[in-house]
Amino acid sequence: MHMDLNLLTALDALLDEGGVGAAADRLHLSQPAMSRTLGRIRRATGDQILVRSGREMLPTPYAEQIRDEVHQLVTRAQTVLTPSAEVDPATLQRTFTLQCNDVVAEGLLPRLVPTLAATAPSVRLRLLGEAGTTVDELRRGTVDLQVTDKAPEFADTRAETVLTDRLAVIAGADLPDDPSTWSGLAAVPHVVVSRRGRTRDRVDDLLEERGLSRSVVLTVPTLALALRAVAAHPLLTIAPATLAAPALSHPLHTRPFPGPALHVPAVLGWHARHDRDAGHRWLRELIRDTLAGCAQEPG
Repeated sequence: MHMDLNLLTALDALLDEGGVGAAADRLHLSQPAMSRTLGRIRRATGDQILVRSGREMLPTPYAEQIRDEVHQLVTRAQTVLTPSAEVDPATLQRTFTLQCNDVVAEGLLPRLVPTLAATAPSVRLRLLGEAGTTVDELRRGTVDLQVTDKAPEFADTRAETVLTDRLAVIAGADLPDDPSTWSGLAAVPHVVVSRRGRTRDRVDDLLEERGLSRSVVLTVPTLALALRAVAAHPLLTIAPATLAAPALSHPLHTRPFPGPALHVPAVLGWHARHDRDAGHRWLRELIRDTLAGCAQEPG
């Protein structure tokens, strides 16, 4: 039979999303069009691929067996068919989607946006916050680049550590104790930045190792909210020093974290299908250089 590469792409989306509607959204198709494509895949493979179970659709054993192979085939095809020519940023017209948390955004955007405006005026950047699930957005194709604190887990994703930051205490000038000592750090009430509302992190482990504990009086989802709180009251928050620096204003300043420095990596990740994409390569090099340059700035 005549093979259609689009069927493999659709099959990859169906197996990854686990449903016709989500796969249709991912490939920018209507649900009837995706249902017809699923029918063609069923005829081509002789297998149902997805079967209805209540309100869900579950993959057949055959679909489970071929899932990884299909994804690898699609990735290889996309890589082969992607031109590797150089790109001129001044004429590049493209929208890229970057996913990172707000701390990275605070450090990256003030440095990146002026460069984009000056060198690539027709490039648009969509910024997404951290995902609320463990779904790998790079593999799904909904995100072009991610900046996180760890490397992606899959073999078909790429990663590069572009910045190693250090945690610092951020507070105003009117603290009752010196937070650069362990006892002072425990004595001052804390504001914790957590997208999921967690009140505990490795700072608590370090304090407990020294027989100390802290009082977390506020948990907020973004650094910006934490900085508002500590500027208005004798509180402190802990964040990566370099990335948080552009967001600081009077009366806020950083103080050293007690004991050995706690380092936080900024890891740039992308999917292998973009390896030879000249426009994508240009942007990731720009982001890499921008974040790496943060560490070279004074202060």
